[in-house]
Amino acid sequence: MTYLPKFLQTRLDQKLKTLQSLRPLPTGAVKKLREQFKIEMTCNSNGIEGNSLTLKETYWVIREGLTIKGKPLKDHLEAKDHHAALEFLYDLISHEAQPTLSEHLLKSFHQLVVKKTEEEFAGQYRTGNVVIGGSDHIPPDALQVPNQMNKLMSWFAKNQKTLHSVELAAMFHHKLVKIHPFFDGNGRTARLMMNIILMRAGYPLAILLKNDRKKYYRVLDRADQGEYVPLVRFVTQAVERSLDIYLKALQPTNDQKKKFKFLSEISKKTPYSAEYLNLLARNGKLEAHKQGRNWVTTVQAVEKYIKNRDRKK
Repeated sequence: MTYLPKFLQTRLDQKLKTLQSLRPLPTGAVKKLREQFKIEMTCNSNGIEGNSLTLKETYWVIREGLTIKGKPLKDHLEAKDHHAALEFLYDLISHEAQPTLSEHLLKSFHQLVVKKTEEEFAGQYRTGNVVIGGSDHIPPDALQVPNQMNKLMSWFAKNQKTLHSVELAAMFHHKLVKIHPFFDGNGRTARLMMNIILMRAGYPLAILLKNDRKKYYRVLDRADQGEYVPLVRFVTQAVERSLDIYLKALQPTNDQKKKFKFLSEISKKTPYSAEYLNLLARNGKLEAHKQGRNWVTTVQAVEKYIKNRDRKK
């Protein structure tokens, strides 16, 4: 059974193919994009877990070594740790030999993520039971964690060649956080491991936005009940957003139809209201991604949606 709708899979595959057709990618542009994405993911992934640093503050802490007045020391340390984990991720992906997903690699990422804040437990499975705040799910007993992790790796090995990479990454992410193998840092580690799977397949770093935190937790809760479609769609939107940003940077255009703009502006040039475009974007039916809290799309994307809708009638 597949949880990734065919139209979304086709759209992702087309964009990835376009990106790959541009290789070798210009070194300077890619370096700039990677630096942008590392800061953005650090801010958002930590922010989902309650870190209070803004995007600018995260940049200042990592790039300038500044201390932000009024912000906890823990938030500063988390930013530095997460950025170090991303440096490790990019270093792994840059080698010709693709990194093998393993418990050792998972523990290595966890060790980096909590190195300065939970040094005693860094890279080690939990030895006690935990609860997940705001969730009805109860993680397995600590004694079951090693066996559950072994089963997860077996599941991955069995499905990595049959599932679409985005579907595989989303499901692995959920199964990992459901086990909750560590005392702390499970979400951050799971999002990094998700990206190992995606980046091995050629995708750019995918960032789950802290502004979508409530929706993120909702789709994880539904996945707990075996409903994976909402989670897969959610991750797909993050992947597509990264692809759009890369393609926009590497394929500059003067064509106004292809320029990403806010829905309120696009709606004036199409038959649809901004509210309806928002609904289409949230359901993945319209090529769109978030810029801050707001959705952006193109006139071309709306025209493509209309064409596909008319074809189905």
